[in-house]
Amino acid sequence: MTAEGPRVLYIDDDEGLRRLAGRALERRGYRVTTAAGGEEGVALAAATPFDLIAVDHYMPVHDGLATLALLTAAGNRAPVIYVTGSEESRVAVAALKAGADDYVVKTVGDDFFDLLDRSFRHALEQVALRRARDEAEAAVQSSNERLATLLREVNHRVANSLQLVSAFVHMQAAGLSDAGAKAALDDTQRRIAAIAQVHRRLYSADDVEAVDMASYLETLVEELQETWSTPAAPRVLRLSVSPVRMLTDQAVSLGVILNELVSNACKYAYPRDASGEVRIALFPEDGHVILQVEDDGQGIDPDAAPSGTGLGGRIMTAMANSLKTRLEYDPDHAGVRAVLRIPT
Repeated sequence: MTAEGPRVLYIDDDEGLRRLAGRALERRGYRVTTAAGGEEGVALAAATPFDLIAVDHYMPVHDGLATLALLTAAGNRAPVIYVTGSEESRVAVAALKAGADDYVVKTVGDDFFDLLDRSFRHALEQVALRRARDEAEAAVQSSNERLATLLREVNHRVANSLQLVSAFVHMQAAGLSDAGAKAALDDTQRRIAAIAQVHRRLYSADDVEAVDMASYLETLVEELQETWSTPAAPRVLRLSVSPVRMLTDQAVSLGVILNELVSNACKYAYPRDASGEVRIALFPEDGHVILQVEDDGQGIDPDAAPSGTGLGGRIMTAMANSLKTRLEYDPDHAGVRAVLRIPT
């Protein structure tokens, strides 16, 4: 250590020992300030930043434990080494519980100052390690915040781009006279909207890695309700969703599947001029997230050819594969009940 070594505050009511400690520690490279008691030591610590503080146990007015409490109350952040002439373990335990970083038993001769020096060095090493850890944690947090901001911006731009694509598809559909082509483009627009909703949730939320499925599905189902329920063919969509968060890719796949299932139910489950209800549920169960979409309509004829192009079925199969599951249908349900069990 050099003359610019660590600043030490040594608190002890024994004047002779204070002078001895000052000389012994200065020889070991410390810059030493001494205090004759707890009150003086606390005042010095409040006025001057110290790297280390040594506190004697046996002192009048304020003993070592009382001084330690006063230092803590004053906001001291320097490591405190507790010095005692007692070899009773209860004193050391009490000091450590009160906030001391280490303790040294006072002995005669230089052995005591060698022990104190080693304790000081160890305390300074711990301070350096804690500082390095705090700096590393701060750097990681700062990096995470920058990445989160970047991801929100990316999701914002993706959502805007998808909205633009959806508008183009809508304009294209509006200009068509062929009913089949127009319906296909309308379906495409709804699929794009389901994906765009995920990215809107991500750029407006603090968590950019997962989607709050309750708010996402509420918005998605509202949009599907507005699309499919008309005075000529009223459709009622009922949603029951438990608090569930899913990763972004999972939410996209589930949203696309839900869009296809609800659209199929609204189009095919009930006669065009009749009202009908479609029920959607999402809930956790036995290590899975369960999506269930059901209606009370005419059911599915397994021998019938697919209505439309069959693209919707292929899309659902692909999305289910990405979720490592498959879409199942309840054969005992009077209408159609589609169930998706997503492993978590």
